[in-house]
Amino acid sequence: MLPNSVFLFSMPGGTEWILIILAVLILFGGRKIPEFMRGLGRGIREFNDAKSNVKKEIEEGMSEEKSKA
Repeated sequence: MLPNSVFLFSMPGGTEWILIILAVLILFGGRKIPEFMRGLGRGIREFNDAKSNVKKEIEEGMSEEKSKA
């Protein structure tokens, strides 16, 4: 019974995507979507910057430990 319930949460198909896009257009209108996408792009960019900064700090910390040893 459990494997069947997993399929209920699968990714939407073509028709579902069209309905989702139409619903978003109706709810937000054509003018708000570019603003939303800009904000989404900024958020993704900030996330990637933070991720790279954390990665750089971890690598620097590892190199400091190797130089001390």
